[in-house]
Amino acid sequence: MSDSTPWSFPEHLQPDVDEGSALAQALDGLVLLRAEVPEDAYTAPILGTDRHGSGIVIDGDGLVLTIGYLITEASSIWLTTASGVVVPGHALAYDQATGFGIVQPLGRLPAPAVRLGTVESLEQGDTVVVASHSGRAHALKAQVIALREFAGYWEYVLDEAVFTSPAHPEWSGAALLGLDGRLLGVGSLLVQEQVDGKPTQGNMLVPIDLLPPILEEMRTLGRAGRAARPWLGMYAAENEGQVVVGGVAGGGPAQQVGVRPGDMVLEVAGERVVDLADLFRRVWRLGPAGTEVPLTIAREGALVALKLRSADRNDFLKKPRLH
Repeated sequence: MSDSTPWSFPEHLQPDVDEGSALAQALDGLVLLRAEVPEDAYTAPILGTDRHGSGIVIDGDGLVLTIGYLITEASSIWLTTASGVVVPGHALAYDQATGFGIVQPLGRLPAPAVRLGTVESLEQGDTVVVASHSGRAHALKAQVIALREFAGYWEYVLDEAVFTSPAHPEWSGAALLGLDGRLLGVGSLLVQEQVDGKPTQGNMLVPIDLLPPILEEMRTLGRAGRAARPWLGMYAAENEGQVVVGGVAGGGPAQQVGVRPGDMVLEVAGERVVDLADLFRRVWRLGPAGTEVPLTIAREGALVALKLRSADRNDFLKKPRLH
């Protein structure tokens, strides 16, 4: 949904927000984030060159937390507060493991910081608020429908993600808030879940508990301090109990050794692959980026053994420039 089109949730779907309450202040701490990405950027064909979503002010200096895919390879970033103040920003850090992105405003950002919470006591059925920029009109009362593992085809795994319903149409970088106004997570995806046996659209959000251990390193180093994970550049998904390659990243390790769409991944280093999350974890356990990764795949009824020299995904991306 475009940020240039005025809209709001129906009144009965919006949370009750008392003026001056912690939840009201939290909604004022959300900003519109727009990022422009060069046409020749590695992620441009998949993520586009004009990206917009939300950001969340998390400290007194105006540091903005968002979902990292909005800002990766961005050449310019603009932040707009609920009061209409526009400030340029710098893509300070993107942590591939969690999916979090950090933006440093390049000017005073007049918006309150949202207090961090925790999902430790969150349970299925709890009422929460999923909110994008622009205040209560874009805030949605939702329920937690699941807390479980999530694996994404882009070589991404969360041990426990938060799933909510109904779906927020502006999920990228949206804030998952408790009724006390504390930040519980950051919006990542639109998903389809099964609720009471029926397909239901919802959102997947990254738990905020993953941020504190890496925040200071992201702020000071521009990255989390952990070693980069081995990246294959192989887009895979589960299909009828098999892990199947759907595509490969141009110039990535998988393409270089001839991995093809339709290949079924059977083993990593001689160990059977159970599901998508298991595939990625087995690869990551072999060592840091640059580690050799032996794969056994099934192709047209035959077994094929391949050895990939993994890479650091960040080496394929354009680096942010300080304005």
